Amino acid sequence: MREGDLGRRVLAEALGTALLLIAIVGSGISAQRLTDDVGVQLLVNAAVTGIALAVLISVLGPISGAHFNPVVTGVDRILGGIETIPASAYAVAQVGGAIAGTIVANVLFSLPGVDASSTVRTGAGLWLGEVVATFGLVMVIFLMVGTRRSTAIPFTVGGYVAAAIWFTSSRGFANPAVTIGRMFTDSLTGIAPRSVPAFVLAQALGGALALATVLVLRPGVRRVAAEVLVDG
Repeated sequence: MREGDLGRRVLAEALGTALLLIAIVGSGISAQRLTDDVGVQLLVNAAVTGIALAVLISVLGPISGAHFNPVVTGVDRILGGIETIPASAYAVAQVGGAIAGTIVANVLFSLPGVDASSTVRTGAGLWLGEVVATFGLVMVIFLMVGTRRSTAIPFTVGGYVAAAIWFTSSRGFANPAVTIGRMFTDSLTGIAPRSVPAFVLAQALGGALALATVLVLRPGVRRVAAEVLVDG
């Protein structure tokens, strides 16, 4: 990563994460207002989230790598794909962008900008769901990056996230920044502040397990990550 590009890359991470949260939270609020069928609400939210994520990765990936997720950034740091200072700046930008995006989504639908969630999400099943969701997400990304299939990453990641919203008990948050942002909306996609620490810990565990798995399945991934850093 060229030092002169850091500000541009951090801005891309903040903007991308904010737009992702607008899509997640906004589609959830919209779905709640359009139908009382919880299944339809979830379907709408999953589809919009997956499509928006694929688009954002396609557009912002060439600028910052389109992490939008502190776990992804952390794993990339361990693999040597990003240096410590940029990684820290990415994480701050992701969390800030997530909070800003949630506030904007609330305001778009005439709700209080900051509306603390009352939805408690707790229990071993939900925590395991976050481990599984994050494990799969990180594994998908780092098994594909730097390969001939890397151009499919936006659609693969978007599809995985949309699916994880359905197949995990936790609804596939899989992202500490997204989880923190969703504390600020008392709508379909919200999470009570007291439920956040356990979710974030589960996501970190999922990321660590994915990292170990990727290193076993693709031993050359460290070299690939370093090459991406030099080329970027």
